Amino acid sequence: MYIGFSEAETFLRNCSDAVIITHRNPDGDCIGAGFAMRDILTELGVRSRVVCHDEFPKRYDFMTSTGAGEDFEPQTVIAVDIADESLMGRYQEIYGGKVQLCIDHHISNKDYAERTLLRPRATAACEVIYDLAQYMGVRLTTHCATCLYTGIATDSGCFKYDCTTPRAHEIAAEMMRSYDINFARINRYMFDVKSLGRMKLESAVTRLMEHYLGGRLVMIVLTKQIMDEMGVQSEELEGFAPLTIQLEDAEVGIMVRERSDGTYKCSFRSANDVNVSEICQTFGGGGHAKAAGCTMTGDIADVRKRLVDAVRRTFE
Repeated sequence: MYIGFSEAETFLRNCSDAVIITHRNPDGDCIGAGFAMRDILTELGVRSRVVCHDEFPKRYDFMTSTGAGEDFEPQTVIAVDIADESLMGRYQEIYGGKVQLCIDHHISNKDYAERTLLRPRATAACEVIYDLAQYMGVRLTTHCATCLYTGIATDSGCFKYDCTTPRAHEIAAEMMRSYDINFARINRYMFDVKSLGRMKLESAVTRLMEHYLGGRLVMIVLTKQIMDEMGVQSEELEGFAPLTIQLEDAEVGIMVRERSDGTYKCSFRSANDVNVSEICQTFGGGGHAKAAGCTMTGDIADVRKRLVDAVRRTFE
């Protein structure tokens, strides 16, 4: 059931002992949303903790170092930035069918929760949470403001993606104006600082790029072997997918990354008019029209073929 801010406020003010679920392969927006929601619940006097299928990457320590919260038997289940329960990873087995409130901005949201606060035009889940906090009149701590700014900055590609709304700029300005957040340091570590392995990987990107459909599809496949050779950790590959659509003829870009369990995380980007969320939905994924993802299984040659065929159909 889709709800508005009023219903969300009533729910949050009356909940207790909440677990906040973030999606697997966590990024800046879901981590920022999770820890910002924890701060907001603390202001409301509600005990909560943040959980994730995967470990939070070290680069986000400035948000997660406050601690994810104490262990307790939850009475309330909240999901943030999760369009589909399958993105919960192992927590789907525990909380699948039990989410009482989902706060999201993905147009592909499956409406799986009892209550869904969805703003599909918002830049990030953190944008939705900021507006909800303002509606509720909740005081934001500096840590909460930092989390919200980081989520908006990362999901907007430092405010350069098409999904960036005027509201995202307004919120960022308010975070800079009213809170002591080190926005320059945040953006440096989110977008500029790279490991030696990451720089080696970028220098080899032309060798790794594969071109299909007359150059309209560009794919980068990163197996565990390649990542080991480059000395790159999986978390360091966040933000790499946009490189696939930097070539002038590219319409769709896909970064395929092998996980430790042998599955493949596929991150799609669209340069112009192709709705990659629709493509990802055919594989059980989803996301935004110009940035989406899915998980694939099987032999890498078969994964390649299925991806190319799916993109080809959008051009026919």
